[in-house]
Amino acid sequence: MSPSLITACVWLVTANVIAMFPSKHAHWPAAYTLIAIGLPLLGWVFWENGPWLALVVLVAAASILRWPVRYLFRWIAGVARRRAEG
Repeated sequence: MSPSLITACVWLVTANVIAMFPSKHAHWPAAYTLIAIGLPLLGWVFWENGPWLALVVLVAAASILRWPVRYLFRWIAGVARRRAEG
């Protein structure tokens, strides 16, 4: 197993452990940190292992970070709607 996949697995386990702890802020500060670390890690996985394993890691990360992904899609839909209107 490549170092990038090992690091991605550690990231995934860490994200799951963080999600188990109670939080007053609904885990948003942790989500921002996980995203900031996860994006370069995803690029590293892509570089070492190719697009298919990077896609698997992306889907796994998106399943953990559901709410940021949902808000991203809502934001993109809102921008597209505003551009279509005028």
